[in-house]
Amino acid sequence: MVEQTPLAFKAFDLYDVTGVVVKDPSLKPYLYFVPKLLLKSHGRMRERFAKTKMTVIERLAGRVSVPGHVGKKHKIITNWGSGQYNKNMATVLKAFAIVAEKTKQNPVQVLVDAIENGSPRDEITVIEHGGARYPQAVDCSPVRRIDLALRWMIVGAYGKAFGKKKKIAETLAAEIIAASQASQDSYAFSKKNEAEKQADSAR
Repeated sequence: MVEQTPLAFKAFDLYDVTGVVVKDPSLKPYLYFVPKLLLKSHGRMRERFAKTKMTVIERLAGRVSVPGHVGKKHKIITNWGSGQYNKNMATVLKAFAIVAEKTKQNPVQVLVDAIENGSPRDEITVIEHGGARYPQAVDCSPVRRIDLALRWMIVGAYGKAFGKKKKIAETLAAEIIAASQASQDSYAFSKKNEAEKQADSAR
């Protein structure tokens, strides 16, 4: 009798996520990967910390739907940032194809490296004491570190594509590659350095 080996599923039948390595031990429990053909939660994860059970690729696609939101300033949403899963994931897959072509590596691994390099370990908050407000350095939780890295990568890519000839997939691919290489050209990496410098000065 011939033994049948189980099928090795890939994300969208394109990228193998089983060999992805997370070097940062604090982020490892929160960067979720699962070998599935379709990475879509259908909005059914509603328990506490549900985002930790959602694949990081889907979380990146979810951020694409609100690319121009920076702090309290909200830019006009462009036609491709409609909030629809198909459009958002198509943008991410186009960016992954560009990353794979330029780096000759698994784009999911490159994305993980970019998140590790673009996530701040500490930041500042404002405390009030005696009627005066002071900046105070605080440690950044792993979940927030991933959220900030994804947000900054999307915001940086959007800023380089808004009103320009480059498409969002091209600028997102360039941002992911730059962040994975810890380059100052990356918006996420520069914002991470800025946040950590502010925290150091507030200690």
